[in-house]
Order: sequence, then C-alpha cells, then structure tokens
Amino acid sequence: MSTQVILLERVEKLGQMGDVVSVKPGYARNFLLPQNKALRASKENIAYFEAQRKSLEANNEKARKEAEKLAGKIKGVKVPLIRAASEAGQLYGSVNSRDIAEQLSAETKLDINRSMVVVDQNYKTIGLFDVTIVLHPEVSETITINVARSKEEAQIQAETGKALIADASETIEEVVAEAEEILEEVLEEGALEAQKEKAAEEEAKAAEEAKKAEEKAAKKAEKEAKAAAEAEAAEGDAEEAPAEEAKAEDAE
Repeated sequence: MSTQVILLERVEKLGQMGDVVSVKPGYARNFLLPQNKALRASKENIAYFEAQRKSLEANNEKARKEAEKLAGKIKGVKVPLIRAASEAGQLYGSVNSRDIAEQLSAETKLDINRSMVVVDQNYKTIGLFDVTIVLHPEVSETITINVARSKEEAQIQAETGKALIADASETIEEVVAEAEEILEEVLEEGALEAQKEKAAEEEAKAAEEAKKAEEKAAKKAEKEAKAAAEAEAAEGDAEEAPAEEAKAEDAE
C-alpha cells in the first residue's frame, strides 16, 4: 500500500518540486507532511499547488541563492569537537548532529541547526571526518569535524591531517611527539618559504634603490657637465671680448 503526494520542494531520491510520487504512508505521515515538504495528492491540493506554483518556485529560488552564499562561508571549515577518549582513540562520549551544528555555528557565527547535519555513521574514535551539511534541498556542502581530546591535539590533527591514535606498540605520548615533529617540519618549511620571499623582496628593493641611485648620479653628472659647458662658453666669450676691442681700435 502506498500514498500519493505532491512535492513542495526537491526531495533527494524521490523527486523535484511539483512531482506527484508514491511513498509509504508512514514516510508521508511522519516526515513529508509535517515538515511541509509535500501535500497529499488530492485534486484540491494539486489545484492549489498549480495556482501557487510561480510563487513557490520564486521563493525556492530565493532560498536556494541564500543557501549558496551560506555554503561558500562554511566550505573547508574544520570544526573542533573535544571529547574524552582512550589512548587508542576510542571515545568515551558521543558526537551527534546537535553537537556538530552548535560547534559549527560557534565557529562560523552562522545559524546552523541540527536538521541540516547529515550523520551517516557513529563517531567512535578521535580523528577527522567529513560531514555533509544540507542548507537547502538543492544545496549542500561538506565540512570536516575534528574530534580530539584537547584543543592542542585538535590543532595538531588539523595541521597534519592525521588522527592522534596510538596502536598496540605506541603510547599516546609517542604519537603526539611524532605528530608534533611533523607539524614542526611543516612550520619550518613555511618559515623557510617566508624567509626566501623576504630575501627576494629585499633583493628587489636593493636593485630598485641602486637603479634610483644610478639615475640620480647620471642626472648629477649631466647637470655638472652642462654647468661646465656653460662656464667654458662664458670663459671663451670673456677671452674674445678684448680681442674684439683691439680690432676696433686698430680700425680707428
């Protein structure tokens, strides 16, 4: 036995807005209808939907665009979740959709509720896990939850991409030490790159200053040469003046 409903929005693996589909009665009664995702496919409801189609589609498009903006703001976010766990990484507590939604909201200052969080597994150990956030029936984004025993361990896991879990031959202290060494290498490489960039900038600055000094020296030399030429010309005029006067006297 099945129930026919008309969808008021896209429902994954079921259909698009406006589709009339058959579903199990319990699914319609407990999920689709109370969450306003569908209406029973009666003649009256189908007529109502057709009359409201343009308005519903416009509202859906507006909500979709807002969700896309929100998706851009949470893309790539790593959400730290601090939990008690054994040296082997087994959690003593739990991680649920509410925990993820609340921490994601705290990290991003955005309004994320638990219904947006898709929890498709039980998180039983510390580590990094991808989680899908559904912001709109047509828009979703993936974030990473960073389950760790402390903020320090969460930072190391975020930087190294490796869960701080000890196996039978290791202690957690050894795992942390190894991760810290990896993190230190990463930071040293970053510092070396920064140093190279700084050296290149200083070299470019020195070259620019040398160029300016060269141009300044050239202008000074040109100015001095011009002054010397003018002085030489003035001296020549001074020497020619007595000679001209002498010629004038002889002519008289």
